[in-house]
Amino acid sequence: MRGPGEILVISCYELGRQPVAVAGAIAALERAGFAPAAQDISVERLSPEGLSRARLVLISVPMHTALQLGVRVAAKAREAGAQVGFFGLYALLNAEHLLSRHADFVAGENLDDLVELATALSEGRQTRPVERRRDVALPSRAALPLLDRYAKLSWNGAERLVASVDASQGCKHLCRHCPIVPVYQGRFLAVPRETVLADIDQQIRAGARHVSFGDPDFLNGPTHALRIARELHARWPQVTFDATIKIEHLLEHRALLPELVRSGLIFVTSAVESLSSRVLETLRKGHTAADVPLALRAAREAGAELRPTLLPYTPWTELADLAALFEFALEHDLVDAIDPVQYTLRLLLPPGSLLLEGAGAWLREFDAEAFSWRWEHEDPRVDALWRESAAAAHAGAGFDDLRELADRALRRPIAARKRRRQRSVPRLTEPWFC
Repeated sequence: MRGPGEILVISCYELGRQPVAVAGAIAALERAGFAPAAQDISVERLSPEGLSRARLVLISVPMHTALQLGVRVAAKAREAGAQVGFFGLYALLNAEHLLSRHADFVAGENLDDLVELATALSEGRQTRPVERRRDVALPSRAALPLLDRYAKLSWNGAERLVASVDASQGCKHLCRHCPIVPVYQGRFLAVPRETVLADIDQQIRAGARHVSFGDPDFLNGPTHALRIARELHARWPQVTFDATIKIEHLLEHRALLPELVRSGLIFVTSAVESLSSRVLETLRKGHTAADVPLALRAAREAGAELRPTLLPYTPWTELADLAALFEFALEHDLVDAIDPVQYTLRLLLPPGSLLLEGAGAWLREFDAEAFSWRWEHEDPRVDALWRESAAAAHAGAGFDDLRELADRALRRPIAARKRRRQRSVPRLTEPWFC
């Protein structure tokens, strides 16, 4: 098990970025005396030679898309005679089903669990429980594809290579639709500042000129985040960064935004989700529709762009709510800041979702292939619009096309397409967020 490539760590998808989870897993295994190989099937073909050498294949599934791809990898790994383990957030959420059909082992985001698994297999014994420690090891990225294979920052007609790091794991909030909540239950763990900065440094030396923080919320620990931002700017003053920050944190910590911008922050991704009070209250988002333009103003006054992510389709969405999203984007000059696919996203209900508690008549059976509970809206027009919009977005439809579908579903006059001022909003070249 300790020979080169006898452990193969595979990333399936991490938002188009060079994978943080796999880099961390490789580092932990190397520190324990193993010599793992790595692959990222989001940018390269799965190697039959790599599978044939592997005795243990560890598949990283931090998100839903990665899990759907990961089970295909698992089938090929088992055909090659390897044992298979899944690790990451969605491995824990789907542990029962994975162990029954796809995996020999399941672990979460605790890298010590992976080391214990590999050690136990190499020693021919059963695994033992391990206590989670704060990981201070520098992620190992040398075996991963180069940064130019991944999503880039696109801004003002130029592109920059992107460093991907996590300054924390977990989240202190309890949004009911969030897959992090069943696993972390309101806890978050800060990654040591010097570890984060050392990881940024090795990616800058590899060509990165922008840093994307993958934390569920960068301001879960505002003091920690501000210290990292200050030091990032002090060491690399030309490097920019982006982060995910909740609407309520943008308002609660608005006094910090100007300094974050001076330190290189150019855009914030924020889960607006909906402008419906009914939806926001059901999801326990922690903000109201009225808070969104206030947060937008706070970000813009500080000098950063706000890039909202949306969850338009839920069991509590009304047809008029969908059209309202397009009107809001027009009113607040957000058309260029929201990727069209965001207007088509549908609620996922993984095992353990808090929304399953007291679910209404909209809930259907568990879809094992999709790793999610199915649901149907009480208004069939909402589901029909979702199907039509999702197909249109997949075919390349833009804002005006999707808005027209929403207007048609409401049976109201189709809004005239007007010429709009085109803005260069900083963005990563990978638009998916789930």
